[in-house]
Amino acid sequence: MTERVRLKGPGSTPLFVQALGLVIVTLVAAQLIAIAVVFNLPPPPPEIYRLSEIARSLKSDVTVQPRDGRVLQIRRHTGPIRGLVDNRRRAEFKTALAREVGVDPARIEMDIDTGPRFFVRTQKRTFAQQLPPRDGQRRPPDGLDGPDGPPRGPRGDNGRDHGPHGPGGPADGYMRLDPPRDEPFIVGDFKVAIHQDDGRWTVVEPKPAIRLDTWQQRILLILALSVLCVSPLAWLFARQLSGPISAFAGAAERLGRDPRAAPLDLRGSSEVIAAANAFNMMQERLRRYVEDRTAMIGAVAHDLRTPLTRLRFRIEAVPDDIRAKLASDIDQMEAMIAATMAFVRDTTRPAERTKLELASLLESIIDEAAETGGQASVELGEKIIIDGDPIALRRLLTNLVENGLKYGGAVQGRVRAEGHLAVIEIDDNGPGIVPAELDRVFEPFFRSEPSRNRETGGIGLGLAVVRSVARAHGGDATLHNRPEGGLRARVELPF
Repeated sequence: MTERVRLKGPGSTPLFVQALGLVIVTLVAAQLIAIAVVFNLPPPPPEIYRLSEIARSLKSDVTVQPRDGRVLQIRRHTGPIRGLVDNRRRAEFKTALAREVGVDPARIEMDIDTGPRFFVRTQKRTFAQQLPPRDGQRRPPDGLDGPDGPPRGPRGDNGRDHGPHGPGGPADGYMRLDPPRDEPFIVGDFKVAIHQDDGRWTVVEPKPAIRLDTWQQRILLILALSVLCVSPLAWLFARQLSGPISAFAGAAERLGRDPRAAPLDLRGSSEVIAAANAFNMMQERLRRYVEDRTAMIGAVAHDLRTPLTRLRFRIEAVPDDIRAKLASDIDQMEAMIAATMAFVRDTTRPAERTKLELASLLESIIDEAAETGGQASVELGEKIIIDGDPIALRRLLTNLVENGLKYGGAVQGRVRAEGHLAVIEIDDNGPGIVPAELDRVFEPFFRSEPSRNRETGGIGLGLAVVRSVARAHGGDATLHNRPEGGLRARVELPF
């Protein structure tokens, strides 16, 4: 029984269900990774810019390095500046800053961008605010301690120190913010501009940095972890999905070379099983079609022998001048029938593929032709080994060499490799062929030689056999007129 080519697949589950499952698993895995990162990593430290640091930069007109933020830089700006609409907190901050710098608050404009608050844990009322105030100490106000939010210190819970063993103490690495907690500050990016007497603006802002903020780094971390976790599953799914497609491609290539190639094994997903079943049915129909047509041709050729034999006996009674012509026609018909029977026999014969070396095979055929008096030579070529039918390939090369000697007087052969193709070329010194007939000469019983003499024109099956054998091996055969004269037969075989 013919061995089947197995289609490896991810099971009989439909591909739609498998793809949907992969998408769901990917989304769930990404969300779980995001939740794990959010709940296990500490909140990223925000950038804090205190009033005293901003005022010092404005008064000294130099860059200042804040304690918990980027360098504050000073620049000059010409033209109008549109600030934000003041609220109570922002107005208080502008008043305090104007008092520190010594200018009118109306000449100060602010543009504050606190940025995204991902991963920043906020509390409406901190633990320090819930404690009773100490003697002489003012309780921090509820809500915002600064113009735009509570001091979420770089390493503390809202910037407050709760003792050596409580939240914010040295035991867990939190630090106290200095100066005192009630000093106004800004969290995140900002721009503070003071209108000068000359009409220009003095702007202080954090120096832009080519870097990712902490929250952006964590989003990239989530993305990287999600890709890392999901990639093996996606790779496995893609591999299992592409396996049947590769098997189909290989089966189609084998079918083009041999209709009796091994069928596909019906395994895999439901869609793959249906496609493999349809492919096997198509292959079986093609095989039966080829075999039926070939058998029909053989049967017709065989049955024609009987009436031809009767004709040969009956022409004995006709005049001698007519008898010779009728006998010649009958001989030609019998030769055509014999060639057809040989063609059918070779086509229906089970092919036995073995490893063979083309250059050595061509050299042996050229040597045999030279021993019988033909002017045949071969160039030293590459050693190319292919998997083919030795009998069919020997007949292919023999037909080409004999045609070259018959029509061209001398032949020269060569074998070389072009990529993944083994190329066989047989050159002759004949008159060539009309370009319009270069492809038609491969048709069965077509003869380009006009004399219709079978001694010179042949039966017309030689080149048909050449192309049939070449295509059965996954290649092709073509003819080309040489610029210097003569004909070149070219056979391409994959290896």
